[in-house]
Amino acid sequence: MLKIGNLRLKSKLILAPMAGISDLPFRMLNRKFGCELAFVEMINCRSISYKSKKTKQMLSSLPDDLPLGVQLLGCEIKFIHKALENIKKYRFDILDFNAACPAKKVVRRGEGAGLLKDPGKLGQILGGIVKEIDVPVTVKIRTGWDKNSVNARDVAKAAEDAGVDAVFIHGRTKMQGYSGVVDYEAIKAVKKALSIPVIASGDIFSPDLAKQMLDRTGCDGLIIARGSLGNPWLFKEITEFLKNGRIIDSPTYKEKVGVSIEHLNNCVDFYGEKNGVVIFRKFFNWYTKRFRDIRPLREESNRVKTRDGMVNIMQKAYSCQK
Repeated sequence: MLKIGNLRLKSKLILAPMAGISDLPFRMLNRKFGCELAFVEMINCRSISYKSKKTKQMLSSLPDDLPLGVQLLGCEIKFIHKALENIKKYRFDILDFNAACPAKKVVRRGEGAGLLKDPGKLGQILGGIVKEIDVPVTVKIRTGWDKNSVNARDVAKAAEDAGVDAVFIHGRTKMQGYSGVVDYEAIKAVKKALSIPVIASGDIFSPDLAKQMLDRTGCDGLIIARGSLGNPWLFKEITEFLKNGRIIDSPTYKEKVGVSIEHLNNCVDFYGEKNGVVIFRKFFNWYTKRFRDIRPLREESNRVKTRDGMVNIMQKAYSCQK
């Protein structure tokens, strides 16, 4: 069991908040395969302060979409405070604050991984959030800004002192982005320094890599991010491997196409046919990873505008594998 504040989870596996990815259709699909706690897409504090239509849609949920996490991005106290006020009307079980996003436009504003340069300011922000919110509060960090400033331990200690209930850590620096190797030792140092749970992420693409992260760092849980793209089966595979040491069979081409069509239908139901098909296009590329002779169909999928047209392309993709 993983305990974060008063939130008790049976699973150690958490679906990450991924911008442009972790919408309601995506979350509900992953929950079918064993995802227990899932996050909505990262929410900018300015956007929710202005009550933008897009942000409201991002926060859409269902009774079965629980437990649910929300992650906020920001650095200006006035907007963080306003965002907290506005978000209280939504149902969620955990609030995470992002100090990890490496995107240039984010760090330029002093947000995301930009806060790693100022643990004191981050601690003040987190302390204010903890006082204002009555659900567990966590923070997502990286190992540091670059290889010469790996300060995750100090940042994590400042977060713990501010009263957060857990620390999520990606095992790379801001400058690495998503390239290079994961720094297991830096995550291990954070785990040793804290008395609250430490949940790790970085290259969790398979059951073997999931176990390696747990074994080498001693972390309490795992955040599944890029590994879930086109692969909701990963939650089931990791759970079975950690519990019984067994590698279950990979999904067949037929199963992949069947689940992808289900995902498409959910996107169309949620966004409408026009927007739903457009949003699903990137997922089609992930579902068909390692499919033979797939390039022409991917190019065709970028032009299709209807649900039936996309289903036809996916059926062609399956036929090419026989």
